[in-house]
Amino acid sequence: MGEKLYKYDYITDLKDMLKKSGKKYSENIAYKIKIENGKYKTFTHKEVREMIDGLGTKLIDMGFKGKRIAVIGENRYEWELAYLAIVCGVGIVVPLDKSLPENELEKLIERSKVEAIFFSEKYEENLKNIVKKGVGNLKTLISMDLEEHNEGIYSEKELIKQGKELIDAGNKEYINAKINNEEMSIMLFTSGTTSASKVVALSHKNIASNLMDIASCLDVNENDVFLSFLPLHHVFECTVGFLFSLYKGAMTAFSDGMRYIIENLNEYKVTVMASVPAIYERTMKIILRELENKGKLEKTLENEEKYKDFTMEEKKKIFKDIHNMLGGNVRLFISGAASLEKSIEQRYRNFGINLVQGYGLTETSPVIAMGNKKYHRVGSVGKAVPSVEAKVIDPNDEGVGELLVKGPNIMLEYFEAKDATKKAFIDDWFCTGDLAKIDEDGYIFICGRKKSVIVLKNGKNIYPEEMENLINRIEGVEESFIFGKQLSEDKENIKIFVKVVYDEDVVKNAYKVETTKEIENALAGKIKEVNKIMPGYKGIRGIIFTKEPLIKTTTGKIKREKNLERILKEEIENAGSAD
Repeated sequence: MGEKLYKYDYITDLKDMLKKSGKKYSENIAYKIKIENGKYKTFTHKEVREMIDGLGTKLIDMGFKGKRIAVIGENRYEWELAYLAIVCGVGIVVPLDKSLPENELEKLIERSKVEAIFFSEKYEENLKNIVKKGVGNLKTLISMDLEEHNEGIYSEKELIKQGKELIDAGNKEYINAKINNEEMSIMLFTSGTTSASKVVALSHKNIASNLMDIASCLDVNENDVFLSFLPLHHVFECTVGFLFSLYKGAMTAFSDGMRYIIENLNEYKVTVMASVPAIYERTMKIILRELENKGKLEKTLENEEKYKDFTMEEKKKIFKDIHNMLGGNVRLFISGAASLEKSIEQRYRNFGINLVQGYGLTETSPVIAMGNKKYHRVGSVGKAVPSVEAKVIDPNDEGVGELLVKGPNIMLEYFEAKDATKKAFIDDWFCTGDLAKIDEDGYIFICGRKKSVIVLKNGKNIYPEEMENLINRIEGVEESFIFGKQLSEDKENIKIFVKVVYDEDVVKNAYKVETTKEIENALAGKIKEVNKIMPGYKGIRGIIFTKEPLIKTTTGKIKREKNLERILKEEIENAGSAD
């Protein structure tokens, strides 16, 4: 368990969180929303809580007490209002992945048995079709965009208004609703195909305990400005971005998309962002390119080495130009949901930018461990947060074994899946499925997924994520996928292959090549250099080159089985065309 570094408000549930933080930060700005012509509108924490109360009151009035209600759409304050209105006194909230095609969305609606859904305009036609087909229990559609009810579709804005009128008339059913903080209030689908995905059942206690743990580890306060980028249905953004910001009385702004992150950091004077490695890698590339264009790159890299042992505050002054590129206000970057390459993490910190890694799972609400100002070690995801215990079982000679955790943030169960739930626990310890080692000081280092490990004939273990980080350092490589391939009838004769996704323009410029063959030869030469610094058994024996992105989750994790299926399919197709 980690140390509690900062004071925080004790909360029993999310309704309690809204009440306490709302009273404490009532006049602070909770949301800053961009509207047309470069203008903005804002909502105070008091106004946000009044809207939540209004919406919750109306939902109960409509007969949704105790029901399951879904939310789907891009990141926006209406999404967050709907989530909180549902979970803080109405029923069970079911956040859905906004990237799902209609057929997969249908299956999740059917599996979750939701009776209503809040949605943004993009999903209107799909949802109308789903209701028309009579899929599951879904009957009620609530638009985040409509100003008033139209053609059988409710307007969220109008429901809020009507709910406020009910409250003014004396209806206190929602406001006085009691929360059982130990029963299922949130249903989350794990990433994967709809048939394979599990339904994680979370309670208010799970989330509230995690919010308090995060608050005790991170120096975040009511003056901070969060940038919301990762999809809100994902528990990392939901807890660490959305709910944590409201809990701390901070302000949230919504990103316009990946291409606009640096612009948004400047525009909203952002101080805190939780995101994935791909965003931090891309941002660093932009920073270095900008420095090169200004003729400052060489000097900056010299200074990086010269001042790397200075304090963060000293480095912030030395590298002021870089901080100004990011808006000049960034105090904290949190990286999670996937592994961050060590050299990228180190470079941010060398420039005086406080980037820390966090680690967790949907099943753990999500945060298990997190770095912070006091406890930080490059390559580590930090120490377990104060309420969580962590241990490694069956470690190998390198101290690597499966990471098990326990604490109040651990899910209730996999909903309606007793066998899967039973397999996920050893006594009261949750099996993360991740391989890790914990050093003598308690820092946790994630090595990869247990099921992703490639076991060679000599008994050696290959952790794909570790090797992919090395390949991804090669200039021009966008991403890579390490996999094992059987090269003979001997099933144990596995060799290491890699699929490399490259940026054609970057490769041509970096290596002064033109043709596809020249590009592939240049990158193959760089991979041979990587082979030289690794033990022989880790050597890469085959390479597949492509410009097509890997199949990934919405937070950038590689879907290993799906990518292997694609590779096999392509091999069969190529063999067929050769015949």
